[in-house]
Amino acid sequence: MTLKPSSVKGPLNGITVIDLTHVLSGPYCTMLLAELGARVIKVEEPEKGDVARQVGPFINGKSAYFATINRGKEGMALDLKQANDRSIFERLLEEADVLVENFTTGVMEKLGYAWEELHARYPGLVFASISGFGRNGPLAETKSNDLIAQSMGGVMSVTGPPGGPPTRVGVAMADMGAGIFAATGIISALYHRSQTGEATRVDISMMDGQVALLEHQMARCAVSGEAPKPMGNKHSSLAPFDVYETADGQFAIAAAGDKNFMEFAAAIDRPDLAKDARFSSIPDRVANTQALDAEIEPIIRSRSTSHWLEVLGGGELRIAPVLNVAEVMDHSQTRARNMVVTADDPDMGELKMPGNPIKITQFPDPLTRKPAPDLGRDTEAVKAELDHQMKENIE
Repeated sequence: MTLKPSSVKGPLNGITVIDLTHVLSGPYCTMLLAELGARVIKVEEPEKGDVARQVGPFINGKSAYFATINRGKEGMALDLKQANDRSIFERLLEEADVLVENFTTGVMEKLGYAWEELHARYPGLVFASISGFGRNGPLAETKSNDLIAQSMGGVMSVTGPPGGPPTRVGVAMADMGAGIFAATGIISALYHRSQTGEATRVDISMMDGQVALLEHQMARCAVSGEAPKPMGNKHSSLAPFDVYETADGQFAIAAAGDKNFMEFAAAIDRPDLAKDARFSSIPDRVANTQALDAEIEPIIRSRSTSHWLEVLGGGELRIAPVLNVAEVMDHSQTRARNMVVTADDPDMGELKMPGNPIKITQFPDPLTRKPAPDLGRDTEAVKAELDHQMKENIE
């Protein structure tokens, strides 16, 4: 694969990814690959482009949503139903390492780019597909999105307050989870190719991703034979494990083990609670959660959040304030880890966005990123590069 590498230093430097994705799951996957040093060339339909460009919030008519998920990529506008543009796209595939798409199952086949055909023509190309339900099964060709995947994958059934309605997680967990799983699959496929010379297909389902994240909820169902119900912030196997009201706010605490609970009881001046038969072990505390809350809630409500963070912090207890997004963005830990970065867009100005959570010692983690491309921004430049590459190959 001979296109020039990305200028971003990372373990995937030298890998070229053709990004045929839209909205969130696919673009999030390819953004992660770009963060790790891959060169990502985003291919969009002329004039319309990725529908995410139409999703707010907007700054000077441009989508901050799109800009956040598509930073660090190059952009081409190609109509894959037109012969000339298909020819350019296929020249891209000749030079690429990875193709990523997140159309509904069957769309790539209708475009004439089924896996079998691509693999025959480009045997070194890793082909990753993200869809709502994967490439097989009775729902394979059913359209989906984050809400549908969270609903079908069981996550909504265990989220929200006790007795409340099924609740969507407040971030697009199904979309981004699928993107993370896809990036993991792609990197694994690239490693497999490096060891065997064989390129493979990666098949990611948003619903599969949600099922995979059910962790202890599926274990509970398998053991009890009953479907778990929403528990709010509580845990089915640990107590106290919740967000508690203070005199001026809230804080979260997880006093998981017996030693933790003894420390907690002493810190709130109720060491007797650790000796109470109702609370003497983890199963006892879980079985008697309401009684435990009745004992500790009035005490916690009597003092400020800062008081409890000082009294309960510093030991083995897991305790934290409940931060809103603005507070997270301004937190010293967030800043220390470079988890708010900026991109200087020519029309929107400096835009803040989440940083890269994958820290690798040998590679830099800068505070700035290249902005997302305007629709078709790099079409002519990439075509010129392809022409130059073709000329060199002929010579």
